[in-house]
Amino acid sequence: SPQGRSKKKSRKHQRFMERRAVLEQKGLLGPRGRPGSQTPESALEAHTSLTKADGITAPRCDKVPKPKRIVSSSLSPSASPDSIARHHSVLLSQGNGSSKRVQTSSLVLRPAKYVAIDCEMVGTGPQGRLSELARCSVVNYEGDVIYDKYVRPELPIVDYRTRWSGITKQHMKNAIPFKAAQAEILKILKDKIVVGHAIHHDFQALKYFHPKDRTRDTSQSPVLKKRAGLPIKANVSLKNLARHLLHKKIQVGCKGHSSVEDAQTTMELFRLVEVQWEKELAHSLPPRPPSPVTDPAADSSQYLDDQYWPTDLMASSL
Repeated sequence: SPQGRSKKKSRKHQRFMERRAVLEQKGLLGPRGRPGSQTPESALEAHTSLTKADGITAPRCDKVPKPKRIVSSSLSPSASPDSIARHHSVLLSQGNGSSKRVQTSSLVLRPAKYVAIDCEMVGTGPQGRLSELARCSVVNYEGDVIYDKYVRPELPIVDYRTRWSGITKQHMKNAIPFKAAQAEILKILKDKIVVGHAIHHDFQALKYFHPKDRTRDTSQSPVLKKRAGLPIKANVSLKNLARHLLHKKIQVGCKGHSSVEDAQTTMELFRLVEVQWEKELAHSLPPRPPSPVTDPAADSSQYLDDQYWPTDLMASSL
């Protein structure tokens, strides 16, 4: 009937007016009666489009294209050693060897994860044959000193080894006790990737063992030896590596070594081959064990089953 058609038309018009009011409120449609105001047809078009900040409209569609997979250029400070190495590997493969991608990968863990260490030892015990810590220096990825203190050994010093260590009796006046220094240093090394040259000597002096997968020893790096044109199996000194690869002279003169200079040089050498080193390490790492959270075998409730109870215990309970 005409009356029914009129009611239907009025409801449709009412919904149209409601939509129009919403569009006007959002600024997608000018108010009625003003010059340049949109027609009902253009209002519907505006309703089916997205307005960008610069006024350019992009049509809305139901299917949203999948974004390209981009590897994050940073990892959390709690990232595991294998995820660190594999991250470097992915970054390197994405760049196809380009220098820009290599530079990006070197930024991955720069501030927080890497430190380099060097220690100087003096002789204690019978005939001064026992090596004990007398100075420790730690630098960050940029080579900035974050720790450098003289340390008083637990036993009396018999040989200062000044020609190599640079330590004198004068340095021991303000030195801190070994236990105090050890606590401070280990706090710095915790959860870090530690770089050093013949680093096992440093850890031995600290009476400490650092996880192997978080240790980078420049004296054992085939990448550095290849780059320097030296035999892979040769024992190479830090001094020679610095001369061949960094074109700098260290450990010169008669005043002994500087642990700060040695730590900084070690970090420079590591950074020189960092991406390749981490990539090769990623390939050599064993597969990651399943996470206890996602591994169904980690559900403790299954151990309530009879098959996990000892036979003799089951027999005694019957």
